[in-house]
Amino acid sequence: MKYRRRLRSRLILSFLVFGTLLSVLFALAVLLVQNLLEDALITQTLAEEVDQYIVDLRQDPTLVEPFYTRIQGYVTRPDRADIVPAPFRALPTGVHEVETDNAYYKAIVRKESDFWVFLTYDISDNRKLSRQLIMALIAVVIFFSALSLALGVWSSSRVLAPVTTLAKRLEALDENDPSVNLQQHFPDDEVGQLAAALDDYAARQHELIERDQAFNADVSHELRTPLAVITGATELMLAQPDLTDRNRERLLRIARAARQSTDTTTALLYLVRANHGDLGSESAQSVSNVASQVLDNYRPLIGERPLTLEMTVNDEVSVIAPEAVIAVVVGNLIGNAVRYTKAGQVHVEVGDGAIAIHDTGPGIDPEEMPHVFERHFRGRETSGTKGSGLGLSIVKRLVDLYGWQIQFTNRPEGGLTVHLRFFPDLDPLK
Repeated sequence: MKYRRRLRSRLILSFLVFGTLLSVLFALAVLLVQNLLEDALITQTLAEEVDQYIVDLRQDPTLVEPFYTRIQGYVTRPDRADIVPAPFRALPTGVHEVETDNAYYKAIVRKESDFWVFLTYDISDNRKLSRQLIMALIAVVIFFSALSLALGVWSSSRVLAPVTTLAKRLEALDENDPSVNLQQHFPDDEVGQLAAALDDYAARQHELIERDQAFNADVSHELRTPLAVITGATELMLAQPDLTDRNRERLLRIARAARQSTDTTTALLYLVRANHGDLGSESAQSVSNVASQVLDNYRPLIGERPLTLEMTVNDEVSVIAPEAVIAVVVGNLIGNAVRYTKAGQVHVEVGDGAIAIHDTGPGIDPEEMPHVFERHFRGRETSGTKGSGLGLSIVKRLVDLYGWQIQFTNRPEGGLTVHLRFFPDLDPLK
């Protein structure tokens, strides 16, 4: 099927089908015309002979029956028809084709009230020639089909050579190279126009990507200063001994929000750097420590809901990646679990090179599962909650950047399990 979908294959197949169909139609037309002309000529000749013989017979009753090498005639009275061969005797007036044991005949019959006239023509040789003609035409059809196939192969290679060259040059392009100039390699024809359009599209796409990356980098960099100011101010205010419990709780929420925003901007900066091939060198970070901090950040947000947050560390998992990246990925996953679980439990499990988040929420509709990482996608179960639908999209980009693997699974007893494997070669958590 893959071969048939290729443009060159379709072009070759078109030549073959067109050539074969044209040859078959030509052969059928030759056979039809040959049969029609032959039949008309024989019928006309026999009819003229019979009519003329009847006229002559009425003028001279002693006239003998016509007899030629391939034409044979019989004249008899209706009560003495036994002299006529049996295959022709019962034929009514008209033109007939008769097949005997060893021959084919065209027969003209005229049955008058006082006598009957039969004129037969042996067309066995004509039938033999027709069969030979059919065999010859079949050979011609096969020959022209093979010729069409060869012509299709040759012409497709010539016609598609510029397109193939263009495809190879596109495959060899460096996505980070803005100096794309495909048009210079092709003449000013349809392929050259396509190359020029691709050059223009690549230039606009590169400009858009550069602008988007610059915007992300600038925004992330500019946000770091006000976030640092907010963090510093909240730390100073938290150090005051006369704070009320309510004000302290509010300041802690501001500090947590500032920390999450700082982690997000830092992660976006890493994404921008990765697009330029610069991930930098990082030290190993403890996944359990990051997860514990995230859980602590979300505990005050539970409010009056009957929801518990728990964590189990089966063994320590250390990952070489920025702490901010791990915090953004794990924080989004735990945050979604806390946000959509109205009651029950959110259980975080660390071990075997992975982290798993189990919740007792509504889960994800199987039809929506393939779309969870799309930007701004929000499922039916999450329509009543706040959020922009960007969190999992950022998570997926970071996971792909560092070569991790993430999997969503609906739990049989209800809820959702998210497996994040930092080392894909290891088995996932059970």
